[in-house]
Amino acid sequence: MTGTGTGTETEAWRRVAPEGRRFLRGHKSALARLAAWSLVESAHTFLGGYGVARALDDGFLAGRTGTGLAWLAAAAAGALLGGFALRGVFAGLADLVEPLRDGLVRRAVRQALDRAVADPVRAPDAGAVSRLTQQTEMARDSFAGLVLTVRSFVFTAVGAFAGMAALAPVLLLVVLPPLLLGVAAFLATLRPMAAVQRRSLDTDEALADRLGELGEGLRDVVACGGQTAARARVEPLIAAQERLARRLARWAALRTLALGTAGRLPVIALLVAAPWLLAHGITAGALAGGLTYLVQALLPALNSAMTALGSAGTRLLVVLERFCDPAPPPTPGVPDTAAGEAKPQSAGRAVPPAAAAAAELRGVTFAYGRGAAPVLDALDLVVRPGEHLAVVGPSGIGKSTLTALLAGMLPPDAGTVLVAGSAARRTPDARGPDPRRTLLPQQAYVFTGTVRENLTHLSHLSPLSADPGDPRSGDAGVWRAVAALGLDGLVERLGGLDAEVRPRLLSRGESQHLALAAAYLSPAPLLVLDEATCHLDPRTEERAERALAARPGTLVVVAHRVSSAARADRVLVLDGTRAVCGTHAELPARSTLYRDLVGKWNGTADG
Repeated sequence: MTGTGTGTETEAWRRVAPEGRRFLRGHKSALARLAAWSLVESAHTFLGGYGVARALDDGFLAGRTGTGLAWLAAAAAGALLGGFALRGVFAGLADLVEPLRDGLVRRAVRQALDRAVADPVRAPDAGAVSRLTQQTEMARDSFAGLVLTVRSFVFTAVGAFAGMAALAPVLLLVVLPPLLLGVAAFLATLRPMAAVQRRSLDTDEALADRLGELGEGLRDVVACGGQTAARARVEPLIAAQERLARRLARWAALRTLALGTAGRLPVIALLVAAPWLLAHGITAGALAGGLTYLVQALLPALNSAMTALGSAGTRLLVVLERFCDPAPPPTPGVPDTAAGEAKPQSAGRAVPPAAAAAAELRGVTFAYGRGAAPVLDALDLVVRPGEHLAVVGPSGIGKSTLTALLAGMLPPDAGTVLVAGSAARRTPDARGPDPRRTLLPQQAYVFTGTVRENLTHLSHLSPLSADPGDPRSGDAGVWRAVAALGLDGLVERLGGLDAEVRPRLLSRGESQHLALAAAYLSPAPLLVLDEATCHLDPRTEERAERALAARPGTLVVVAHRVSSAARADRVLVLDGTRAVCGTHAELPARSTLYRDLVGKWNGTADG
């Protein structure tokens, strides 16, 4: 989620509750263990007050000191039993809390990656850092404290009320009304506190985003003398955070008053009613036992539970809402397409129309900034399914811009970019990598993990998922890719498919070689290589490009060698004023720039 925090607390609860129930259903055994140990612990509460009452009535007040001491020993044994049970309680609590934290961390990472994939040109999500660090730990601590204290109150109340009922049921009639009054007053503060807590977290994330933006451009801000304007963008958020902290403090004061009502009125009521109770047959021991239940067990547990609900509970609700996946936006009556773009595809795999081109640009214009000269100007291009297209041109002419448009990383200023018949740029709510294409940039992506993981992270292959009908399935498919791209020596030197890859120990050529094998195993029908072979020697580059061109699908390569262009079915020449597309054999006669590039490449090769 990237929760907006603008809904009501009821809406927040409706979003959080279903996922909370799913989480608890998935951890029934941990809940059962926690409840069992808590029930054992409640025996300590029961024996504490009941033992005091019996020690007085049947022991000391009756002149039987030994009996009184025996009942006090029974109460002490209950305390030992409670201490033993508490060990099991914390073990059960860990079985609930740690899975919650791990799940929130995974969700925060997934949501940040989904946002980056859906809109690569958007500024980095600084709020994701807050969710991954501060807010996950906040949720973990709040959940642990809430479960521990609410559990303690529930089972303490079970033991205390059972003890009062066993001593004299009329004690419940005296204690419960003021207790419920204080609880009701406390619950009335929860929603306003949650609203303030929500706005505080919203402001915190907005402040983090704003500071992140300023931090990236701090040198330019200072150089241009923009400190005053930059400060004006930050100070209102800081002031808002201060105001919210004060409001939260005021609600905390009201909550403290409610806590005092719930924690003191039952004792006062019992003391005021003591003469009447004694006059109607309630023994001194029963009265002392009732006070023991209140003062030593019930009221401390209630105070802890209400404190946890007032702080940890409202904080947990607000934080967890930020991890909920956003609800899908309502479908408008008329599709709203971006200017110059075709109707965006859904989050799933696009269903192209019959005989759709692998990729198509229709009158595409793109410039970096308003008023800047266009890098691409009214470009028309159709890339046919199964075609091998090379893109050439001087440095800075727009080759990488073209690949970014095909990858959906940039929106065109005018015109339409289609991949497999649908808009290249996906909707903001699209999740996960686009299954229609794979882009390999010049900087190869290699990560710390096994060789197998680096080769299959785009294809999700594993030995257990091998499909005999799919030549690229399981380890057999991995080894075919290794052989096709000539990676045998590198894989053997690294120690096999299960060996760990350390990216900093690889050369740039080796990193590109591994990344090309991962692209070979990708099921995407369109591969786009943006100088992804520039650090390979010519022989290795040729083998890799021929293997990638032979796989099912379409290949678009930004070429930096004449041999790479010569291997392509067609070559697109970008020269800044017009684009020319044709075969390697016919282009020298049609494009002066291509003729000059071929001459330069050949001269470099001869030298």
